[in-house]
Amino acid sequence: MGFLRQGQIRKLADRFIASLRIKTPSNKTNVKTLSGGNQQKVVIAKWLARNCDVLIFDEPTRGIDVGAKEEIYKLLNQLADDGKAVIMISSELPEVLRLSHRVVVMSQGRVTGTLSTEQADQESIMKLATQNIEEVAA
Repeated sequence: MGFLRQGQIRKLADRFIASLRIKTPSNKTNVKTLSGGNQQKVVIAKWLARNCDVLIFDEPTRGIDVGAKEEIYKLLNQLADDGKAVIMISSELPEVLRLSHRVVVMSQGRVTGTLSTEQADQESIMKLATQNIEEVAA
């Protein structure tokens, strides 16, 4: 009916604060006062609360500390293990190589190649990323 159930919202917030290890004084703390990594986790919690089957992460670890990165990596792997489709867009090659089951490389707005985990390495990705579109069309 358009009414928010505050009790359910608090329980859900507490569940995600615990499961994602969000560092916050309370579930009433304004998100903008949290660290960058914890803000990222809050955004992810909102998506998880919707129980999405496909999640798209665009530069999920940009601007966060190493510890928060590790937690995000674990979460992405857990989501994939749980059967969720996780699409990650990242300009950090080590991150791509570490987390991906398949790498789709784009250059100038077009797909230039798809690599399996076994095929993907820094050299092959960079080769595809720096190809001219004319070469791909040929």
